[in-house]
Amino acid sequence: MASRIRSAVAPLYLFACLILGGSAQGVWQNMVLQLAGVAIIAWSLAVQTDQPQAAAAKPLLVLAIVSVVVVGLQLVPLPPTVWARGVRAYLAQGFAILGHPVPARPLSLTPYESISALLCLIPPIAIFCAILRLRPYRPDLLVFALLAGTVAGILLGALQVSSAADSSPWYLYPETNRGLAVGFFANANHMASLLVICLPFVAALAARGMSGSVQRRSAVLMVLAAGGLVLVVGIALNGSLAGYSLAVPVIAASALILLPPRSRGRKAAVFVGALSIVAAVAALATSSIGGTRIGQDATTSVQSRQQILATTGRAIADYMPFGSGLGSFVRIYRTYESPDAVSNEYVIHAHNDYAELTLELGVAGVVLMLLFLAWWVVAVLAVWRMGRGGAFARAASIASAAVLVHSLVDFPLRTAAISACFAMCLALLAEPRVPPRQESGDLRPTRHIVVG
Repeated sequence: MASRIRSAVAPLYLFACLILGGSAQGVWQNMVLQLAGVAIIAWSLAVQTDQPQAAAAKPLLVLAIVSVVVVGLQLVPLPPTVWARGVRAYLAQGFAILGHPVPARPLSLTPYESISALLCLIPPIAIFCAILRLRPYRPDLLVFALLAGTVAGILLGALQVSSAADSSPWYLYPETNRGLAVGFFANANHMASLLVICLPFVAALAARGMSGSVQRRSAVLMVLAAGGLVLVVGIALNGSLAGYSLAVPVIAASALILLPPRSRGRKAAVFVGALSIVAAVAALATSSIGGTRIGQDATTSVQSRQQILATTGRAIADYMPFGSGLGSFVRIYRTYESPDAVSNEYVIHAHNDYAELTLELGVAGVVLMLLFLAWWVVAVLAVWRMGRGGAFARAASIASAAVLVHSLVDFPLRTAAISACFAMCLALLAEPRVPPRQESGDLRPTRHIVVG
């Protein structure tokens, strides 16, 4: 009984993240997820297990701890001889003009926002710890929770687009993409990211179902075909350029899960996936942050991703090597905007998580990102070349790659929902586990006639 309860924790918490963690606007929802996450982390640390920790998981846990330490160091008050350098010297001059002594200050220019951003790491860390520590875990239950939350979001999205956009009561957040099927999110691109994440896991379930009997295989494939159709309908209802652009390479990569190792179609799938991922990044990078639908012109947008990235680059150069502090992007970006280009809408993220973290964490952030990407590449190669973990681990590699690519042009990991899905993928890569195979016998037993 205890093992069953532990195995249900991660799927249930993942489902809760998908329902409640769709936007930073949901303050109380995120607070509930963070409090529950703290309890899960404490439980996972306290539980006794006879099985050794997966070797691949240890470097990732160390990186998470080091990341928290880096942010903590940004919050330590330092003397002005340390912090009042570079662009921060203007702050010291302000104190001097007012006739006040220059006080000790932390490197983070927004310490309260840094703490708030640090708390957002709780849900993904809780998912990761629940999967790896609260054993036994079942990958199929995690996938079912993922698909259940996604289907619920698609149904909600259908209600959203079927009613008048301005007066629809089905949108959960005041600041949202009205007229689009956002589901439990506020941003249509984030819902699109969730839909894309689900595609390889549907392929993984299909690959597992194909190993059973003929009757079982037919039933499983029919159900999964219906599930795949629901996801395609969800992408169409969502209407996001990110969904359309990322779906093609993800579907091509997911085909590798189903195709036999020596199939000629594998090379075609690799070629289509590589070509389409380049096209997807190019299409998204040249779109505006409001260009969620195909056909919207982004080249003249004041808030084009290219302009935001260029402005962020100037800020990065000024705040190196220490960074401006985790969570400080909004306030820092405003000081670099051209007064002629300022409108009634303001930029809340760099729409490139790598650039935003570089600005906020400086050289330490760059090193941490490079170390993480190195770990991820090694884990993915082990899954595909050595065959570790089977179809679910391969699906996790494709889904996490989609999130990493999407982070080049957006900020999907800033929501508890997508960060929890990403943590699930990392856990499946860190400790790939093949589910028990089903018996290949027919559903109806074979009758034998014995002649004596």
